[in-house]
Amino acid sequence: PRYRPDWASLDARPLPAWFDRAKVGVFVHWGVFSVPAWGSEWFWWHWRGEHRADYERFVQLRYPPGTTYADFAPHFTAHDFQPRQWAQLFQRAGARYVVLTTKHHEGFTNWGSPVSWNWNSLDTGPHRDLVGELGQALRESNIHYGLYHSLLEWFHPLYLADKESGFKTQNFVLKKTMPELYDLVLKYKPDVIWSDGDWEAPDSYWNSTSFLAWLYNDSPVKDTVVVNDRWCNNCSCHHGDFYNCADKYKPGSLPAHKWEMCSSIDKLSWGYRSTMSLAELMDVASIIEELVQTVSFGGNYLLNVGPTKEGVIVPIFQERLLALGRWLDTNGEAIYESKPWRMQMENKTDPVWYTSKGAVVYALFLSWPQDNVLELSSPVPSPATQVTMLGFAGTLKWQKSPGEGLLITLPYMPPSPLASQPGWAVKLEGVK
Repeated sequence: PRYRPDWASLDARPLPAWFDRAKVGVFVHWGVFSVPAWGSEWFWWHWRGEHRADYERFVQLRYPPGTTYADFAPHFTAHDFQPRQWAQLFQRAGARYVVLTTKHHEGFTNWGSPVSWNWNSLDTGPHRDLVGELGQALRESNIHYGLYHSLLEWFHPLYLADKESGFKTQNFVLKKTMPELYDLVLKYKPDVIWSDGDWEAPDSYWNSTSFLAWLYNDSPVKDTVVVNDRWCNNCSCHHGDFYNCADKYKPGSLPAHKWEMCSSIDKLSWGYRSTMSLAELMDVASIIEELVQTVSFGGNYLLNVGPTKEGVIVPIFQERLLALGRWLDTNGEAIYESKPWRMQMENKTDPVWYTSKGAVVYALFLSWPQDNVLELSSPVPSPATQVTMLGFAGTLKWQKSPGEGLLITLPYMPPSPLASQPGWAVKLEGVK
């Protein structure tokens, strides 16, 4: 059946299966904001939109008088950008998909957009097609490719004029936003379109529903593409193949619709900051906790890094990604392709999260029990119950708890790499 350009029809589209199975992705925020590399990727807005004193002082101290934001673009060189190295890193991190910013709210496009004259990565800065180069490298590594795209541009004259008219005119959408979205889809055939910048105007202004109807009916990716929920000022958490709801969204219970939690290793920014300190970054244990929590509630986890203006993913970000990958090498069976179980978590002093695959149940725990005994109150054991631990050979002894559930005797842990892990998973077969 063909989809109509209305939400009732679009929302009825089944989710392409690959996305729910993937579970883990990497988000990349990269653009002209990587040049000042200070504050956040909203640098231009805080500086020229809000005239924040700290941003004005930063520019005064560092740059010649009369500097404009456009003057940063030639310094966005991507000299050291090696897409194959990025792809290799993301693969080792366990990412099944990667989402790159093709254009943030600053309007600079990381490909040669035909409607962004001189404000794109081919005409200025890197003089390279960043979107295309990364896409090719990811596809060679069998990683799904997603494109982040902002609908609005803070300072685009056509957008400001449309806004002035109360969004009664649509010149910006017709001459800028839509031509770019169609161009991205036809040129790069993305697996995800991660829309943003939707919050100021209704879907009737953005023409979102007609674009999505074309995407689902006639585009080259109509059967595989998935989109998020940021297509209008009240679309979040209501429309889209998967919901983001809000940045770093954490539901308290199992949502009825597929969703994704996007998070950033740098807790204060999505773009690269040269001044970040260790205390401002997520440690590996927090990353694993977010991942486990998200997947047990049926979500995907999209973890962000911001590369430098030269195209380097700094070593501390690499270290975090590789640690996530090592954890997934051992415990990925409980994550990838899993489904939420009937119980998502047990709220004890040390919480336990659950995932499942068919009749198999996985219990994930993040702190090692003092007495080496893991108590699970939700699974109902049977005489056929068998318990193993991912990354550990052999079966584990268990007994029925006096109350509900079962008590599992964990392997004795001499100081070893396994003991220092930020989380473990036991596999339960033959439980209800």
